[in-house]
Amino acid sequence: MNTRSIIFVVLLTLSCLCGAATGEDVAVVAYKDAPDTPLSSSRLLDFYTGDIKAWSNGDPVVVFDLKEKGRTRDLFYSWLGKSPTRMKSIWMKKLLSGEGDPPEALKTEEEVLQRVASTPGAVGFVRKSLVDDQVTTVSVIKDSKSE
Repeated sequence: MNTRSIIFVVLLTLSCLCGAATGEDVAVVAYKDAPDTPLSSSRLLDFYTGDIKAWSNGDPVVVFDLKEKGRTRDLFYSWLGKSPTRMKSIWMKKLLSGEGDPPEALKTEEEVLQRVASTPGAVGFVRKSLVDDQVTTVSVIKDSKSE
């Protein structure tokens, strides 16, 4: 195989992988006994900015983020009305002023799902197809590419 053929195969493979990762709805999930369901985008924004630190029953809110850039993360933050960059700026300001820490950023959506399921007060976001009965779906964000 020559160099041109190898590059073509690599680019074709990458385009297939990227295509497979698009077009799927995102589920915002919370720990199993979450009291405030469903949740609006404005309420979730308040959770993710740290403006609201507790659920209605008094449990502390624990938010999880995705470390990796990708369609799921972009769709979630777009739904909140903020870019990931703007959210980082908000978190940095809160951190420097002593008002709170940024959410823990996890490597995979599967890890987000597992941590939300095992952490009282937790909320996170994953592809809808990953959701199981260990968590409660509090919102679904439709991906226009899935229609």
